[in-house]
Amino acid sequence: MAEPSAIPLPFAITLSAATSRSNHTGAWRTERPVYVDLLPPCVNACPAGENVQRWLYHAEERDHEAAWRELMRDNPFPAIMGRVCYHPCQTACNRASLDEAVGINAVERFLGDEALRQGWTVTPPESASGYRVLIVGAGPAGLSAAYHLRLLGHDVVVRDASPQAGGMMRYGIPTYRLPRDILDLELARLLDLGIVLELGRRVDDLPTEMADGGFDAAFLGIGAQLARRAYLPAGDSARILDALGVLRTVADGGAPLLGRRVVVYGGGNTAMDVARTARRLGSTDTLVIYRRTREKMPAADVEVEEALAEGVRIRWLSTIAYAGDGAVVVERMRLDEAGRPEPTGEFEQLPADSVVLAIGQDIDQSILSDVDGISVVDGLVQVGPDFMTGRAGVFAGGDVATNDRTVTSAVGQGKRAARQIDAWLRGQVMAAQQPRRLATADRLNPWYYSDAPAAVRPQLDAARRASTFDEVVQGLDETTAVYEARRCLSCGNCFECDNCYGMCPDNAVIKLGPGQRYTIDLNYCKGCGICAAECPCGAIDMVPEET
Repeated sequence: MAEPSAIPLPFAITLSAATSRSNHTGAWRTERPVYVDLLPPCVNACPAGENVQRWLYHAEERDHEAAWRELMRDNPFPAIMGRVCYHPCQTACNRASLDEAVGINAVERFLGDEALRQGWTVTPPESASGYRVLIVGAGPAGLSAAYHLRLLGHDVVVRDASPQAGGMMRYGIPTYRLPRDILDLELARLLDLGIVLELGRRVDDLPTEMADGGFDAAFLGIGAQLARRAYLPAGDSARILDALGVLRTVADGGAPLLGRRVVVYGGGNTAMDVARTARRLGSTDTLVIYRRTREKMPAADVEVEEALAEGVRIRWLSTIAYAGDGAVVVERMRLDEAGRPEPTGEFEQLPADSVVLAIGQDIDQSILSDVDGISVVDGLVQVGPDFMTGRAGVFAGGDVATNDRTVTSAVGQGKRAARQIDAWLRGQVMAAQQPRRLATADRLNPWYYSDAPAAVRPQLDAARRASTFDEVVQGLDETTAVYEARRCLSCGNCFECDNCYGMCPDNAVIKLGPGQRYTIDLNYCKGCGICAAECPCGAIDMVPEET
């Protein structure tokens, strides 16, 4: 697969009539072929805005460093993302209509790990902009914004109240999903660029901090690290904890007393993480209670499947009516005509040494209380399309401004906010990106692709998971990673397979050289459409001739 061009080439060029060939057929046409560059569905679905097709091209050519550097244009944490991203790119992948989606996430992890093994570094900016930006929060959004702002030449200071950086990557994602040595190594790369990290430094008065530090702009990436509270009828001796508190205690090296029988109330990824953590802390009976059906569960399918494989039980269409000493009372629910859960009045008592609430997260609004112009609606900081709050020069992104609640989304928002901050500092307005047509599966010619099932990532034996926090999902080796990258179909973008060149009955397709693709000699093309029909990736349109 040849590298997709960033700028469409002027393929439909009418060549000079001065040619040694005869028998021109151009007058026969009612349509002409035009090479196009469409938006791959993987790129369209990636919350981090990665150019997936481009870095897969480098990976399949075994140029791993080039692939990694392409990744780093958009995402400073490929080794982390390759472990914790729920890969919506693969859900959108057109290859799934042929056999199985490309294992994009697995290749990304391989590249991230390879960069750590090889010690690849990012080149610091050559010149300084003279601007200074304060980042509040060392989570994925804040660190992503810091990285991109630093590469744009700005002085960047990141302040966080916690003793270690990473935000929910460190304090919310268990080590069996994200080993801390991987997190620390990717964070160290950012500091090597000259980003200043000040930990244990809580920001309570943003305007004063900005004025005293000489900051020209600020980005709020404080996340949503407060457990959402809810009224739950409970006896005085009931042991009720919040999921974030449990995960943070474990991240700090502690072991919360949960008991053997643990009930987790909630249906999101945090509920799955704390249930799986409880198993590793010695729970012999871990039950997740969720009031809706599995189809409505916000947790990612992979999280649910891995939890079930580890012995976690899930009870759908149920709610906790009462928590007492050593037991909970559960009420069954049913769906009404609109698909909403409603109580049935049917109750059951179940044993429980502790109940862990995983019913959502809220932002800490104390930092915003004295900042004029910043508005919070439904628990989210309000920002414009440029990520700026109602106060000039103060931007926000990640969980503080959206309900996405994923590392990938936060990293993408940090990147986009950084580019908006840069434009604002320089007195510019970012030009709106022109929409591109989506490369859909119906444009592909599957005749040219043989079945090649996706590679399966090795996993720790299920029997061992309940007794260790060792990483569950393992990475691909180089051979398998290259194989997986080569499963990419290059949807909607020419990769110079020569099909159009070889199939044209009029020799009207002209090769322009490696990386330059082709052009059409319209003196000889009769518009038969064979080139478009035989293009494996759907990169040729047949457009009507102007009359």
